[in-house]
Amino acid sequence: MPEYVPDEAFARSREVFAGAEEWLAGAGAAGLGHAALEEELAVRGQQIARQLLQDFLDARAAAEPRRERVTGPDGVCRRRAERGHARTLASVLGPVTVRRIGYRAPGARNAYPADAELSLPPGRHSHGLAKMTACEAARGSLGQACAQVRSRTGCTLGTRQCQELVRAAAADFAGFYAARPRPAPGPGQVLVLSCDAKGVRMRPGQLRPRAERAAARAVPKQDGRLSQGEVRTRKRMAATGAVFAITPVPRTAGDILGPGPRPPGPQAQHKWLAASVTATTAGVVAAVFAEADRRDPARQARWIALADGNKDQIARIQAEAAARGITVTIICDLIHVSEHLWDAAWCLFPKASPDAGPWVRARIAALLDGGPAGAAAAAAALRDAAAGRGKARRTTIEKTAAYLQAKAPYLDYPAALAAGWPIATGVIEGACRHLVKDRMDITGARWGTDTAEAILQLRALLANGDFDAYWAWHLDREHERNHPRAYALAA
Repeated sequence: MPEYVPDEAFARSREVFAGAEEWLAGAGAAGLGHAALEEELAVRGQQIARQLLQDFLDARAAAEPRRERVTGPDGVCRRRAERGHARTLASVLGPVTVRRIGYRAPGARNAYPADAELSLPPGRHSHGLAKMTACEAARGSLGQACAQVRSRTGCTLGTRQCQELVRAAAADFAGFYAARPRPAPGPGQVLVLSCDAKGVRMRPGQLRPRAERAAARAVPKQDGRLSQGEVRTRKRMAATGAVFAITPVPRTAGDILGPGPRPPGPQAQHKWLAASVTATTAGVVAAVFAEADRRDPARQARWIALADGNKDQIARIQAEAAARGITVTIICDLIHVSEHLWDAAWCLFPKASPDAGPWVRARIAALLDGGPAGAAAAAAALRDAAAGRGKARRTTIEKTAAYLQAKAPYLDYPAALAAGWPIATGVIEGACRHLVKDRMDITGARWGTDTAEAILQLRALLANGDFDAYWAWHLDREHERNHPRAYALAA
């Protein structure tokens, strides 16, 4: 394209601008309030911008030099050239038409060097519109995303097209984080790893094989509703991981239990979140350790892992740490431990008894002060207290005692508090709610695996504050995929 564009190239844009100027100076705008003025000018401003883009593309097409021959990425030399090959591009400013020279050869697809110069996508939706769609779909339903795109751009977008754009938008998630420099822990900081999972309701045929077989065998006990304790087998677990740094804040059991206001605990810094419905728990734990490795490759910081007591998660954390040759201290979430204690309390006290709360607090205090030894003593005391109770209550109490005994190695709360570490999994619990539940549990939503995975990745990018950096990376990768190498041009 020449260094300058002739004045007449933007004549239509000036006409559209003149129309807006004439409307503002006339009686039509004189009696309007500011809200109506804003709305009308927003529409007219977009019309002006769309026309400017169209005029620029037309001027560029008129000035495109004709090449003697073009050798495309397929190695075929094309000597025939035809001007005026047009394609529609749905952009954030509205639909525009891109005209360019098409180079042809028998038996070969047309080559368009101008497409590579403009880095056009293979489909009809511009990268800007794809970015808008991805952001809107990550925040709300696909239907709402389509409505927003139509309202803001004038381009019609269907639900299936929205899903395709979302999946394409998240295609470079793994590569982005593998290559992106990560913040290293500061002096004295601790690196915290955490994992959990949340169920996502899936469409038929989208469950994991084991869950699919269970769903096929499941027969409701009664028609119309679930019985007590019965669940629908139609969810696939979205494994969630988090890595963050904390500056230790030493505390005591009294700081945790009160009385009085509780002092602030250690705050998460530089959080990295991820969630996946396609990866297994082992895969997400490996991704969490890989992120920690990128932050602390020399293993200079102390690593700890927070877990909710799930034995599979703990086993995966231990296996990954052993494979990487690093020592990771595992701490079980105090809140989950307290829930087990409450289950036992309602087997020892009448329903709504005011004595249950002090009993639970006394056991928590024993854990905070005694650690693993306190857990073993509490488990033994629970088994003694179960004597003479009914079968159902004995079973619940024994379950709590077994939990405390099995998790005792991970309940060293005195050491954790003295070192200033967190003893609750609030970050990963919040990630499960924000990344997964808030979006994937929209009423009536049922998901396909690929679209659900893409939405979770986009939400993670937004939550991590990395979306803009990711999008620049993604556009570079898109250009490499769509236009793999420069055309061999001959003037």
